[in-house]
Amino acid sequence: MAGKADVIIDFRGGISSISLLKTTQIFEKMKPLEIMEIRGSDPDTRHDLFKVLPESSYEVLPGDAVEAEGAFHQMRIRKRQ
Repeated sequence: MAGKADVIIDFRGGISSISLLKTTQIFEKMKPLEIMEIRGSDPDTRHDLFKVLPESSYEVLPGDAVEAEGAFHQMRIRKRQ
């Protein structure tokens, strides 16, 4: 994996529009090149997140993980400069 996450957001209990709003607020406050790790139980979390973040503002880092024992999905994004 490419570096340690600076921010970890856990959506395993479900994702709502308020959760997405909070995520965008946190992302806006992040410094360039910082890494956000998103954890969720719903595979559509990734799709929902990409609806609210401008595509040009981040890059998806390789190494998405799925932990079989509890349907844990993880993705990491790096804020662009």
